[in-house]
Amino acid sequence: MDTFINSIDNLIWSRALVALCLGAGLYFSIRTRFMQVRGLAEMIRLMRDGRKSDAGVSAFQALTMSLSGRVGTGNIAGVATAIAFGGPGAVFWMWMVAFLGASTAYVESTLAQIYKERDDQGQYRGGPAYYIEKAMGQRWYAWLFAGATVLATGFLLPGVQANSIATSMQTAWGLTPMVTAIAISLALAFIIFGGVRRIAQFAEFVVPFMAAAYVLVALLIMFMNIGRLPGMIALIFGSAFGAKAAFGAVLGLAVEWGVKRGIYSNEAGQGTGPHPAAAAEVSHPAKQGYVQAFSVYVDTLLVCSATAFMILSTGMYNVVNPAGGTLVEQLPGVEAGPGFAQHAVESVLPGYGAGFVAIALLFFAFTTIVAYYYMAETNIAYLNRGGHRPWTILVLRIGIVAAVVYGCVRSASVAWALGDIGVGLMAWLNVIAILILQKPALLALKDYEAQKKAGKDPQFDPDALGITHAELWRERAAHQTRP
Repeated sequence: MDTFINSIDNLIWSRALVALCLGAGLYFSIRTRFMQVRGLAEMIRLMRDGRKSDAGVSAFQALTMSLSGRVGTGNIAGVATAIAFGGPGAVFWMWMVAFLGASTAYVESTLAQIYKERDDQGQYRGGPAYYIEKAMGQRWYAWLFAGATVLATGFLLPGVQANSIATSMQTAWGLTPMVTAIAISLALAFIIFGGVRRIAQFAEFVVPFMAAAYVLVALLIMFMNIGRLPGMIALIFGSAFGAKAAFGAVLGLAVEWGVKRGIYSNEAGQGTGPHPAAAAEVSHPAKQGYVQAFSVYVDTLLVCSATAFMILSTGMYNVVNPAGGTLVEQLPGVEAGPGFAQHAVESVLPGYGAGFVAIALLFFAFTTIVAYYYMAETNIAYLNRGGHRPWTILVLRIGIVAAVVYGCVRSASVAWALGDIGVGLMAWLNVIAILILQKPALLALKDYEAQKKAGKDPQFDPDALGITHAELWRERAAHQTRP
């Protein structure tokens, strides 16, 4: 079974998908005139928008819901595996996919806002399945994406997060995986049975705190190793472009693993970010597009970089030689994963490293599992349109709790392979879709910038831009123009 799972993973994550994700990010960067650079100040300003309604959450809540999905085990264990199999140069390619992916995140999240709708509870719902059906008119494609997302976020991806929590807890305090599994599953059930608003409130409270604490500790470790910083930066760039002969054997893998783990972490193009983006109450779709672009920066340029700097500045890592053996072995017997970060912090703060990273990973991964549930629930809501099937939500809730238990007790390699399959399936379907459907998002950006230049608070009117099938926005615009 393990061999079969790995063969499926390798098939989906071929170099074609790596090229597609990087190419799409570069293309959208050019088409948006590098809005991820020009619009940085606007991203920060919009992030503070506290407007919300009975139907939608605030822009900041949508950001934290998105970050709770983006900031997870990929920011700790994912960075470690990228370094282990791609060398230090993989970190550079994680940065590159984040920089280019910010424009991809803008496009997919703006599309989700344009084509969002209200569910039978009156709350906003949206995401790739919604914009594929409405803008492309291909319902079969929308159903395919929705089904793939329910499978990925409801059953395949939660196990990766749970496995990393269980591994770190066992390393730090000797807790057995089953004890961890029971505790996580009970906490998860309490949150997900509380609905979307409880998820938003939970994310709004936990995500900023956990990310800030983690980055602060990373900065402390960097300060204590400040003399190694120039050499570490040179190592990352040199390994990324073949200047470091020691890592020549993994030069091609640096790109592959950097992109693979970068997308796993920041999710730009994967199609997960648009789900919480659609839930935001904003006056113009581009507003949430800007905010979601910024979330990619927070995830990779801050949190992933914090992990990479801790590991590389302390030298606490191994690099696998694809031909057999190891190129670097500073941690004999330690498997690629949270152990790298735990040993890195432990080397500077003895007695605290394993526990601190375990707690950080608990918060990171648990909030990601909660976000996965929200995304799966949104796609079940899409599949249930036109029919009320409450049992499907119950099956999802039971299934995701079971996936958490299974992930805790399975090996890390199997859990990561299953997670990669889920990410890859969604990325293939979503990136192709947004390349086809990009025009409304680009029109929205041009319209937003024009209204800002005229000194207005941008308001969205789809008819004025020739955008069809945006019924919710058309009703809103008509209501605003009535005397």
